[in-house]
Amino acid sequence: MSGNDGNGVPAKGADDEGGLSHEGADDDAFADALLEEELRQAAAVLDPVPDALRQLALEAYALHDLDAEIAELAFDSLVDALPVRGVTDPPRMLTFRAGEVTVDVEVTEDGLIGQVLPPRSARIEVLGGPQTARSVTVDPLGRFASDTPPAGPFALRLRTGAEVIVTEWLRA
Repeated sequence: MSGNDGNGVPAKGADDEGGLSHEGADDDAFADALLEEELRQAAAVLDPVPDALRQLALEAYALHDLDAEIAELAFDSLVDALPVRGVTDPPRMLTFRAGEVTVDVEVTEDGLIGQVLPPRSARIEVLGGPQTARSVTVDPLGRFASDTPPAGPFALRLRTGAEVIVTEWLRA
């Protein structure tokens, strides 16, 4: 009974052995491709992707590092710290870990201050969405500072020779 509709009639596009014929499969694929193209054209006319969103998507993809190791957020003072009485606007403290490397960052309204442990010379890029990455130099003791506070979501990309480590994206 396979290959028919139960009444002895072969199913549409079925060959003599009960499988789909190549001709029927090609017709279905062509019809699907035609429908998909019509839907794309309709979406482009009725609900186009805003140019700003398209540019943001392209820039976000350009920031993607396939070889980068992801540093996990190990501590965030907004979540993990106990409140201190009398302090109304404490700086945000973040700790990221990737293997043996730890990056401690303090986010203030004046910028970023941090340290890479174990200490090493490196370069850190502060990524900020559609903005270009701001480069910050890390001294031999692992310390770094940026006098520009992140505006909106940000991430850090640490480059030490061949090693690249990227933090997850956070809001300042």
